[in-house]
Amino acid sequence: MESIKVGLLGLGVVGGGTWSVLQRNAEEISRRAGRQIEVVQVAVRDVAKARAKVGDGIEITNDPALVVANPQVDIVVELIGGTTLARDLVLQAIHHGKHVVTANKALLATHGTEIFEAASAKGVMVAFEAAVAGGIPIIKAIREGLTANRIEWVAGIINGTTNYILTEMRTRSLSFEQALAQAQQLGYAEADPSSDVGGLDAAQKLTLLASMAFGIPVQLDRAYVEGITHVSDQDIHIADRLGYRIKLLGITRRRAEGIELRVHPTLVPAHSMLANVEDAMNAVLVNGDAVGQTLYYGKGAGEEPTASAVVADLVDVTRLHTADPEHRVPHLAFQPESMADIPVLPIEQVRCAQYLRMSVNDAPGVLAEVAQVLADSEISIGSMIQEPASDGVATLIFMTHQAQESNVAHAINKIESMSFMRSAVTRLRVESF
Repeated sequence: MESIKVGLLGLGVVGGGTWSVLQRNAEEISRRAGRQIEVVQVAVRDVAKARAKVGDGIEITNDPALVVANPQVDIVVELIGGTTLARDLVLQAIHHGKHVVTANKALLATHGTEIFEAASAKGVMVAFEAAVAGGIPIIKAIREGLTANRIEWVAGIINGTTNYILTEMRTRSLSFEQALAQAQQLGYAEADPSSDVGGLDAAQKLTLLASMAFGIPVQLDRAYVEGITHVSDQDIHIADRLGYRIKLLGITRRRAEGIELRVHPTLVPAHSMLANVEDAMNAVLVNGDAVGQTLYYGKGAGEEPTASAVVADLVDVTRLHTADPEHRVPHLAFQPESMADIPVLPIEQVRCAQYLRMSVNDAPGVLAEVAQVLADSEISIGSMIQEPASDGVATLIFMTHQAQESNVAHAINKIESMSFMRSAVTRLRVESF
């Protein structure tokens, strides 16, 4: 059978890894796919550098438009990143009747609806396993393996950079700044780490997971996003003493009123599965009504783990290349005409248990006043700790039962306005899965 022809856009970390895996495992891949998968053209900025990587016999260009228009190319693999040029190239590839494989979560979280609609109209596939959690096959699990289930919630550590930073802060007592610097030295964090530590990277991935879990449109702009820059080593060690660990989680949950879609630092019980995912590893926990909880764990980034997912998509597309488009797995798991217009809930409507830490004057009646504000805001206290006072300042830590987010925000505003307060209230959410 004739080989399937691939055009690569980008030959950086993931592109280079994809090339290497395709060459090293060519025989095994062709046995699985039913035909050879052959890279015939590569678009890069540095042609000489790419030539040193792939050798002779492969056409290399610095014009990606030539690849997406090449009549020989069956599948375009987009690995250049970004949301502007990548969007244009992907839409052009679809226009020319080519399937697309991408690792670009930012592109799909921002323009996914447009891209998937264009692909469906043209009868081509857009595969994106590598866009979420690197080498973990979470897309296939939700889109295919769990189709018998009504998925109730998905929760995951889907950013390795932040997980590494929080692990180092806990195990080595580093400050956030020290742990971030170390992550940058090791290549886990970019020179500009804002997308990672600010939570945007995780939110982009969670948006795609939510769409497939619940059959809703891609809605990144509706996600609540909070990063880890305000998490202190003090909070990490207090959480540890209380039997919790702090993780940056992406959480999406089905409720009667709508869908929760949120990313934030979260206290999780130390004995739980997610709490024990350390360093730069990723893990996603999915709860379905039939199967219960299933956990997907592995490397969420890196050259060959991500390339593993890209090549898996290439194999899937190759197998289904000649199939009737109506009989292929839908891009977002649900048939396009069956996507639901379920509202994404604002964070104010979410209910969570809370960790509240505050510095106050060490004076009689302070604790009672804070407790009264919480009670007036319909927030029930689960436990309270008062740290030993120093220089007339005491630290109060409250662990609450589940409370409405709007009520918690109101209580914090009222507490922070009181004369005995010596710092802003630190608030972290608490979840038990």
